[in-house]
Amino acid sequence: MDESQSGDAAPPPAPGAEDYLALDFVNSVIALPGGQYIDLLGTPATTDQWLTEHGLAPSDAGVQDMCAAQLRSLREHIRALFAARVAGLPALPAALSAVNDALSKAPTAALLHWDEDNGPYRATPCPTNEILDRALAALAANAADLLTSTDAERLTACGSPPCTRYLLRHGRRQWCSVRCGDRARAARAYARRTHPAPG
Repeated sequence: MDESQSGDAAPPPAPGAEDYLALDFVNSVIALPGGQYIDLLGTPATTDQWLTEHGLAPSDAGVQDMCAAQLRSLREHIRALFAARVAGLPALPAALSAVNDALSKAPTAALLHWDEDNGPYRATPCPTNEILDRALAALAANAADLLTSTDAERLTACGSPPCTRYLLRHGRRQWCSVRCGDRARAARAYARRTHPAPG
């Protein structure tokens, strides 16, 4: 893939992303015609923005290069699991291990605290160094939820090359966006004009 960013706007979320944040996560890198792509996790600033927009970090989280790289790595592992599920192939052990490692990062129990004025209360601590672990755990959990749900039967890759996004199929729809559907229909029409069926 070309490392450059494209001036093209990112397409709207793919079908199913409203129910599964993991779809938006794996689709945060968008392949465009001409070997270009948009990576919404490509820099610390864009990663910070993506996490904030998806409720996974406060706006002042200050994501660093290493954090963005960890998110991109998890994204590729989840993409590999989605690809295996769609193709009906066994999952790569490294991808399973990465998702399970991310799942185990965030503490799940709210700790007991005692306030001098109000007495005992429970709260889950989230210092800055835990923000990334919580985001990784939330994304991994959502991907695991999708892969183990009945919706996994509808998981598919967009049918309009060069797009590499995933979606949950509704009816016969095989595209992640109107733009991809239009491109696929145009390609089929062009193929019919240039290679007419023998008859």
